[in-house]
Amino acid sequence: MNRIAGLLVYEGEQIEKKNMIWNMAGSFCYAFASMVLSFLVIRIAGEDAGGVFAVGFSAFGQQMFTLAYFGLRPFQITDGGAGLGGYSFGEYRVHRKLTSILAVAVAAAYGVWMREKGAYGGEKAFAIFLLAVYKIIDGYADVYESEFQRQGSLYLTGKSNTFRTILSAGSFVMVLAATKQLVPACVAAVIAQLTGVALFNFSVISTLHKVDYQYRKGGAGRLTAQSGFLFLSVFLDFYVFSAAKYAIDSQMSDAASGYFNLIFMPTSVIYLVANFVIRPFLTRLTMCWNRGSRKGFRDILKRISLIILGLSALATGGCILLGRLVLGVMERLLGAGYEGSLVQHHASFTVIVFAGGVYALTNLMYYSLVIMRRQRWIFGVYLATALLALVLAPLLVSRAGLFGGAMAYCLFMVMQLTGFSLGALPGLLSEGRKGDECK
Repeated sequence: MNRIAGLLVYEGEQIEKKNMIWNMAGSFCYAFASMVLSFLVIRIAGEDAGGVFAVGFSAFGQQMFTLAYFGLRPFQITDGGAGLGGYSFGEYRVHRKLTSILAVAVAAAYGVWMREKGAYGGEKAFAIFLLAVYKIIDGYADVYESEFQRQGSLYLTGKSNTFRTILSAGSFVMVLAATKQLVPACVAAVIAQLTGVALFNFSVISTLHKVDYQYRKGGAGRLTAQSGFLFLSVFLDFYVFSAAKYAIDSQMSDAASGYFNLIFMPTSVIYLVANFVIRPFLTRLTMCWNRGSRKGFRDILKRISLIILGLSALATGGCILLGRLVLGVMERLLGAGYEGSLVQHHASFTVIVFAGGVYALTNLMYYSLVIMRRQRWIFGVYLATALLALVLAPLLVSRAGLFGGAMAYCLFMVMQLTGFSLGALPGLLSEGRKGDECK
């Protein structure tokens, strides 16, 4: 019996190790690809194409991702399943098909509208639409990857992210290098993304034996009603996250959008590195909360917070000391003619790196509120911040350019962290059930 128990513990440790390694690999690949593509588009196709890519890939495309994604990953991975009053994978999948179709329709309508009012030319509108479709496919793949994690196989999520990113980013770069044009490269990326979903999501999920494909009538509608506030919150969250980018796109040149996207990249890296730490603990946090072990919940939360704070302090300090050197290296990577184009934005770069650390902590508190099922509070914080962003982001960009955009982003992140922390405080201070330490 002891030997069997030992084998089970060993197997559990091995799975946890695989989960951690592949989650890190997938997140790193995704972040690294975003950085490399941003550089290569400017270097190969020019600064204006780089600005179009920045808006389509990192701003509007990601906004359409949130529409398809519907904010359901934390909800799905903490859902016990249909047998426990939750939802089956079949219900999540039907729901995701509907939201993805809606996102494609919205992306198409947005492109037509921007072209008709003269804000975008035909080529820019089509490129942004294709990049949005690329991101929407990512959003659809997430329903499979969330199910992998719910089934205790987070490593499959990491593998899917890794291989899909390599396939799609590689196809994009090869076509971009051959044609020097953004649109053909976007077409290639969309085709590769579809292929990757078929290879690394559709086929892989069939190997899991506990997946419930049952669809109960009206399941998608019930899921929409229950998660509606969560979706609106995530949608508003990304608007707030990208408000400065939208303001720069509307008030400055395409080249300015490209440069801002380059100096903005570290915040995404900090966020993804933080997720290396956060995601593997979500199941344990949920278990602690559901068992009533508030002390266990607080202990895990404190441990993760300290790690994120340490990483953020290192990143900000490094940026203050070495930021100009880093930006100079980035200029040389862009090629001749870009000298001084990024170093002049050192102050903006530092503010953005600091704000990225704040955003990572905000994300941790967001997950905590989701586990507490405080969707209405989350929505209230996002709505208040989004309304301010709608007014303040264009104002700050018009007065201070890229630095105004950086300050706007930092301000909004601090506001969200404050709001989420206040919302989580009652739950964190509660006693819970005694005697259940939830190690």
